[in-house]
This record gives sequence, C-alpha cells and structure tokens, in this order.
Amino acid sequence: MRAVQIDRHGGPEVLTVRHIPEPVPAEGEVLIAVTASSLNPVDWKTRAWEVGPPLPATLGWDLAGRVVATEDPGYQVGDEVIAMSAQIATGRGTWAELVSLPAHLLAPAPTSLPLTEAAALPLAGTTALQALRAAELGPGERLLITGAVGGVGALAVQLARHTGAQVDALVSRPEHRSAALELGAERAWHRTADLPTGHYHAILDTAGVDTSNALARNGRYVSISDTPLPAVPGARKSYVQENATDLTHLTELIDTGDLRLRIAEHHSVTHIRTAHEHFEAGGLLGKVLITF
Repeated sequence: MRAVQIDRHGGPEVLTVRHIPEPVPAEGEVLIAVTASSLNPVDWKTRAWEVGPPLPATLGWDLAGRVVATEDPGYQVGDEVIAMSAQIATGRGTWAELVSLPAHLLAPAPTSLPLTEAAALPLAGTTALQALRAAELGPGERLLITGAVGGVGALAVQLARHTGAQVDALVSRPEHRSAALELGAERAWHRTADLPTGHYHAILDTAGVDTSNALARNGRYVSISDTPLPAVPGARKSYVQENATDLTHLTELIDTGDLRLRIAEHHSVTHIRTAHEHFEAGGLLGKVLITF
C-alpha cells in the first residue's frame, strides 16, 4: 500500500510516497481504508523539525474512511469513520491507504458531508473543543480568539458562539476580517494595537500572538501555540488529547448544522509536496486536504 513517509527531516522534498506493508489489526483495533486526510501545522513541524517517532515515519494525524476489517465488535465492515491519531507520540501516522487504529479512537463520520471533507474535522475540531473547555467559558462571557480563520480558530469561533459566548476575532490580514464575521465573530481586528484593553474574560490564542493586554483582571488565557505564554496569572497551554467522545460531539454539531468546515484545497496524495508548499505559504481560508 502507499504511504507518505519521511526518512529525514527537512523541506517538502523529504516527503516520499512509497509502498509499505499493509498493517494487520491487533485485538481491539480496526483497519480503515483512508479516503482523505488533512494538513495541520504539526505535520510540517514534524517533517521539518527534529521531532516525532523514529524514522522512517508515516506522517498524518487526521483520517476519514471506511472500515475494511475489525477486531472490535463495535464496528462493522463498511462503517464510515473519522479519527485523530497522535502521530508524534504513538508513531501511528494516517497518511496511508490503510491505517489500523484502536477502536476507542474512532467516531462515526458525519452523514451530511462527504468523507473527503470530513477529514478536515478531527485534529482541528478536537483541539478547538478542548482548548475552549480549558478556557471555562460561561454564557455571555467575552472571548477573543486569535488566528480566528485558521484551521483551529475557525472552528473555535463557531463552537464558542454555540455555548453562548460573545466572540471577537483577531486575524493576520485585513482581508480576512469578513471571513471571521461570517463564522460568527461579533467584531474582528487584524492589529493587536486596536484591541480593547482589559476587555475579555478569556483569550484563546491559536496563532502565537501575545494579546494579554486585552485580558480582563482574573481572566483566563489559553494557548495552543508553540510560543511562550505571556506573563499573566493563570495563563496555560492546552495540549490536544485523542478523544472519541469529543469527536462524536463534533460530528453531531456538523450534522445539525451548528458547525461547518471550510475547505481551501484538495490534493491527491501523489501531490503531497505541492500540498505542503501551498499550506506553508499561508493565507488560505480553509483546510488543505489529501485524498487517496
């Protein structure tokens, strides 16, 4: 079967589509024929930086596909599923035609989306949901989300609005302000200097931008970025965890129309290097997907 692997770290040129042995599901695992995956910042960082499992390694955290074999009674052949795999910690990359994962990581795929689009949901959605949970938002509280039209930020805006929070957005480009408002943000800025001082009960930083001056006294500051936390009391990182219950909740929100995905580009796995180049260039409104 085909898989996207690296045997050294570097630029997109180190990505190789090669044939590797098919996985054999162990007890409690499910074998999935992958329809699509997506690119996330962790993928290019794993490729470029000296991080991740031993090499050669198959990359990828997201998948959407169909069950083709199962050692778990909870799934049947033909079931459409989505999953997130913590590739750096486990070495179970999802950029392959067949992936075997523990059944407890799987969730039903949304019925209202094709599998090629559902692959945009797992990592970004789980990251957004868990980070908002860490922010402990109450109904009507004021929240600022940085990177509000990115993969995680765009979902966080919608999820926060669903809880009843008042959501404002910070984006990196003035032309992206309208996109943030379309997602449900009440106000959108592209310069940190324009943010109201001491205004927000909580800030969710998805972009590595210090906006702590906008945080109210005793506010909560949650970051998912690699940059150091600002020196404010209670600032914390949110690290995403594999969680099928969260995935199932996200699927339900997709199918009820309370959450929508934005897709920027589709690329065949054979064009994985091009996909990385476009993704890293930035400026895209939506996820970059890989199809098998």
